[in-house]
Amino acid sequence: MKPLLRWLGWLAVTAVVLQLFFVLRIAAMAVLAPESTTFERSEAWRVFNQKGRLPWRQQWVDYPQISDNLKRAVIASEDDGFSNHDGVDWDALEKAWQKNAKAEIQAAKTQIVKKPGAAASSSKPVVRLPKVVGGSTITQQLAKNLFLSGERTLLRKGQEFVLTLLLEALLGKQRILEIYLNSVEWGEGVFGAEAAAQHYFRKPASRLNAYEAARLAVMLPRPKYFERTPNSSYLAERASVIANRLGGAELP
Repeated sequence: MKPLLRWLGWLAVTAVVLQLFFVLRIAAMAVLAPESTTFERSEAWRVFNQKGRLPWRQQWVDYPQISDNLKRAVIASEDDGFSNHDGVDWDALEKAWQKNAKAEIQAAKTQIVKKPGAAASSSKPVVRLPKVVGGSTITQQLAKNLFLSGERTLLRKGQEFVLTLLLEALLGKQRILEIYLNSVEWGEGVFGAEAAAQHYFRKPASRLNAYEAARLAVMLPRPKYFERTPNSSYLAERASVIANRLGGAELP
């Protein structure tokens, strides 16, 4: 019994120390820009292993040097309640949970689809996976990118919630948005608003117009895909919708 209690005690101490480490890291971000995020380092390692080189575009710019069009576009596209919630949009999370549950039920009912041209005896089951709908806020996305891996477990999600609350408590909305816009991925090796503006439009982030900002915002869930398919009709149509919604996006 004593070894078990000792092990549980060390586990609790380790968990507390880890949270204190996160508190110190986040508190430092109030005045210091993070040099890189866990996600960026993971992507750098992946690209280097695949290509033997490390294409990397990133340049920090302060909050005033980022176009308000881009700030509003990202909020309108990713998290329209950003300026008012406490880091977690519980309504959006509940809706996402319900949509994912329905999608899983529908997928379970879907019949096996045969590959075109394949004989019945040799055809293999093709599983149509349901589209997973996210309910993450900008703050949650930043928490995940800064500190966490891409695995999807209850433990990781719980840590994400803790980090989200710490970010909101220690940094505030404007600083959260500033760090997010300077570190989020906008293509392979393209991180942050300045790098994205230069890469796609050959201009600084401060000069992005409404439509350009909206295109960048729409790219965020699948940046590498849209980088490869810049003529996507969905990208153009959705960007027009977001551009028309900029006036209703509240800045922190």
